[in-house]
Amino acid sequence: MVTGLEPRALDSHKGDYGRLLLIGGSRFMSGAIALSALAALRGGAGLVTVATSASAQPIVAGFNPCYMTIATAEDADGVMAVSVDELSRVVGGLGNYDVLAVGPGLGRNEALSGLVDEIYQNYEGPVIFDADGLNNLTRLAGAAGPRVLTPHPGEFKRLLRKLGREGVVERELQEQQARELASEFDLTILLKGHESLVTDGSQSSYNLTGNPGMATAGSGDVLTGLIAALLGQQSDVLKAALLAAYLHGLAGDLAVQETGEISLTATDLIEYLPAAFLRTQAEQ
Repeated sequence: MVTGLEPRALDSHKGDYGRLLLIGGSRFMSGAIALSALAALRGGAGLVTVATSASAQPIVAGFNPCYMTIATAEDADGVMAVSVDELSRVVGGLGNYDVLAVGPGLGRNEALSGLVDEIYQNYEGPVIFDADGLNNLTRLAGAAGPRVLTPHPGEFKRLLRKLGREGVVERELQEQQARELASEFDLTILLKGHESLVTDGSQSSYNLTGNPGMATAGSGDVLTGLIAALLGQQSDVLKAALLAAYLHGLAGDLAVQETGEISLTATDLIEYLPAAFLRTQAEQ
């Protein structure tokens, strides 16, 4: 059974619920990281900061006043172009954040490959890698802290090929590969799709909430922000991934009753997250 979060203490403050840094967004993909940030807020994160390219920063900031935004250097295409030391400097130190999420709308270039790999290897807290966070990642060994990968089948296939392994398209075989990869590299993998698989290699579960209307742009960005928010509020990585998948799908199931499958959008998922949390808490 998927369980929710513990009730909040009366004397708690925003610092108790996670300081999140979301890294992503670029000139032509500013919406993806904004969706992640909005989902992180709705997921209960105490403080959310977005690091994004300079040209995307004012656009991302305009989506909502409740998260902070920080501009970074970018290349001629408006894609972030910073080293991990440069990023750490402009955000006030990566170590001052409890959770990182890397990838939505990030884009790709040589600098980002180095940045993503260094974060993967050296950041000691939990990190979620999605979208171009996965596409820029080149190795999985030797991570300094908990790592969550959230690939859709195509991203998973590309990741395996970069690791020198055969990428397959059959769902059953991909799921087996996900279990093996999670076990080998001490990862949590959320392989997205119908009845998404969540596995750490030793334990595996399928998420049964959700519907075909969620096959829409931005849905995965919402999931990334939600996982980050839940990781900021409790330390069990597998539990956070499972709960995020459940709430994400449940929000979709609640939203689709009003929108129908055809008209469902990623912003609808964010709008219905409060109802999903309330439903989950009522069922505990």
